[in-house]
Amino acid sequence: MAESRFAKPKSIGNKFIRIKCRDCGNEQVTYTKISSVVVCHICNATLARPTGGTLDLAADIVGDQQ
Repeated sequence: MAESRFAKPKSIGNKFIRIKCRDCGNEQVTYTKISSVVVCHICNATLARPTGGTLDLAADIVGDQQ
């Protein structure tokens, strides 16, 4: 897995977000301040990793979870 695949979102705040896997298109909900790695429920790809603050994403943000 390439390091350049991960990016830290700008000005996202502390909230739940809906993210979409780039490999299979599955959408799932996660929090912006995670403490463990988030993997896709379908293909087991790493979607986000913790950084001690706001997560690093390897997925696309679809929107806020209401």
